[in-house]
Amino acid sequence: MKHPVDAHVGKRIRHRRWMIGMTQQQLADKVGIKFQQIQKYETGMNRVSASRLWDISDALGVTIAFFFEGLSDAKDAVQPDVDMMADKEALELVRSYYAIPEAQRRRLFDLARVLSEAA
Repeated sequence: MKHPVDAHVGKRIRHRRWMIGMTQQQLADKVGIKFQQIQKYETGMNRVSASRLWDISDALGVTIAFFFEGLSDAKDAVQPDVDMMADKEALELVRSYYAIPEAQRRRLFDLARVLSEAA
């Protein structure tokens, strides 16, 4: 049975990998392992060792703390009913949003806020 912390770290690996447009194979190549191992990490089926997490954080361009963001305590690690970051459409929207130049992105953000308040 997977531990909630392992599942959380795995989701953060998948999220970051997807956000920068990297495949499991590309990440595996950078880290020096097989892509199947990345799959197991991302699902939380296998735990990521400290040294491997170090390598993954380097390959993905984030700090190790990134993988634990949103995780206040292991007993609170139970996943919510809706995991927006597991939704490919939501992830694609976020990736596209950050590809927009900052000034235009800010205007789009303001528009989205107004539209959501009107709904």
